[in-house]
Amino acid sequence: MTPKRLFFLLVLLPTVGLLTPGIGVGVEGDPPPPTAEPDERIPNLGLQDLGSTSRLTPLVDRIGTDYRALRRFHRIPTSVAAGQRLDEFLAKAQERLGAVDFSALEQDGRIDHLLLADFLEYRRQRIEFERERIGEIRDWIPFAETIVAFERDRIDMKRLDPKAAAGGVAAIAKTVNELRDSLKKEQKENGESGGGKGDGLSPVLARRAAGVVTSLSETLEHWYEYHAGYHPEATWWLSAPHGKAQKALEEYGKFLREEVAGIVEGKEEPLIGDPIGREALLADLENERIPYTPEELVSIAESELDWCLEEMRKAAREMGLGDDWKAALGEVKEQTVPPGEQDLLVRDVARQAIEFLDEHDLVTIPPLARETWTLEMISAEDQKLWPFAYYGGQHMAVAYPTDEMSHERKLEAMRGNNIHFTRNVAQHELIPGHHLQGFMAQRYRSYRRMFHTPFYGEGWALYWEMLLYDAGFPRGPEDRIGMLLWRMHRCARVIVSLRFHLGEMTPEEMVDFLVEEIGLEEDGATGEVRRYIKGDYSPLYQCAYLIGGIQFRALREELVESGPMSDREFHDAVLRQGPIPVELVRAALTGEELERDQDPEWRFVGDP
Repeated sequence: MTPKRLFFLLVLLPTVGLLTPGIGVGVEGDPPPPTAEPDERIPNLGLQDLGSTSRLTPLVDRIGTDYRALRRFHRIPTSVAAGQRLDEFLAKAQERLGAVDFSALEQDGRIDHLLLADFLEYRRQRIEFERERIGEIRDWIPFAETIVAFERDRIDMKRLDPKAAAGGVAAIAKTVNELRDSLKKEQKENGESGGGKGDGLSPVLARRAAGVVTSLSETLEHWYEYHAGYHPEATWWLSAPHGKAQKALEEYGKFLREEVAGIVEGKEEPLIGDPIGREALLADLENERIPYTPEELVSIAESELDWCLEEMRKAAREMGLGDDWKAALGEVKEQTVPPGEQDLLVRDVARQAIEFLDEHDLVTIPPLARETWTLEMISAEDQKLWPFAYYGGQHMAVAYPTDEMSHERKLEAMRGNNIHFTRNVAQHELIPGHHLQGFMAQRYRSYRRMFHTPFYGEGWALYWEMLLYDAGFPRGPEDRIGMLLWRMHRCARVIVSLRFHLGEMTPEEMVDFLVEEIGLEEDGATGEVRRYIKGDYSPLYQCAYLIGGIQFRALREELVESGPMSDREFHDAVLRQGPIPVELVRAALTGEELERDQDPEWRFVGDP
């Protein structure tokens, strides 16, 4: 599991059952929560969070808790029955929500109603999407249903027939070995695109199938260990065939990974992505309440990138380098701290950011949020995926060369984590970025963590990069270049990630774009692209930084620059809403009239 994903699981995502919602207890120095009269028609279950006035809190929490329980219980990979059971639950939850009188709800409740409706519908769509993805590799996992049936019978506490089970397990080994040998033969005779079962087994599908094979192997092992020893007859019948089946699955998974996908342990992993296509992108954007097409978002990012490039040229001129911003960027990259001092640099920048926020009265920082963060260093291996930094839940992980790196890689890592880049990274990950955001999400409307969206999570941190840039946090042209490079990087993330999923850009072209157009070091660009395309999180995640930041910027222009709120009031109010789509944050702050079936409609940029 990637560290940044772990942060969202721990801080913003109780949907996987790792955390229960926070208890509404005030902390000295916190902004006072708004008061609300209790609604006597809904029992007080102790779930109302600080700041919440929603009558739907108990319903949201109950459905979320039940959904997490079902997800944990029906966790068998490829199980058709599991998908059907989850879909049945979601459909019934939609009926329960449909019985609620939307017009009788206050604004908080209406927002929760829309959030829950989106949550339920999107997850039903995802079940169908995942079913289709598994369907694309069914030919290469014909043994899956046998393993699923074994585990399903164990979960249902059915009596085991050891002799019959041994026959089934032996058949798994036979099927797997025959399939592997057939694919090997076809590869040898016809190449990777040979006919028969191997036809169409691309590296993308091979990697997907290998992941499923590994999960099925773990499921079979768990099923066997449950009976082994405890059930003497089962051990007698199953020991030998189980050993052969596990060996066959292990070798088959290795064959798919190494010989078809080209992923060999100890060697540089090839860039293998799994694009989802335009229709799936549109469905994801609708769920995020973004009323733009992927192509429009690419256009927005290109416009932002043009602005950044002009700012880069201004900074380069101040450095005496004319319009040659790449030369200026090269000078900035060489300004690094010596070994052993990177964590001290990050510490100092983080503290300076907090002082700047206080001095300009931009946001309330609770004393405990100031106190409870620290730093960790990223290992050389992890820097292949995380070449800069990440937030892992009360700590920021810091990248810097380690002693085992090659000389060339050390120099690249130092350039990628120079003094001026760090001025942007530290406040993005800590305060006012992810650390402050996570701190507040655990204390205000924490039940909304099940509705988490990266457009709020990453958009908030990127928004602060924009605001601090405009407010004078950079100390000179070098700092501005360091901060601009990251904004350019986020513009590029929109362009390359969406074009990848649209089928318009290959992973190699993505790396070239980040190196040639943005100025990233090749190792850093490769690590970034590898993370974008692996499929560990939402295809819109990389898009969410810039687009979410632009949403918050537009909302501030509406409510602070042209409206009645101060910066502190605005930022405090946003943080108390929880990690929900920014369009609904806007509805909460403006009191916009909401309808039960309201479609996404906020055009925060206009027509790009």
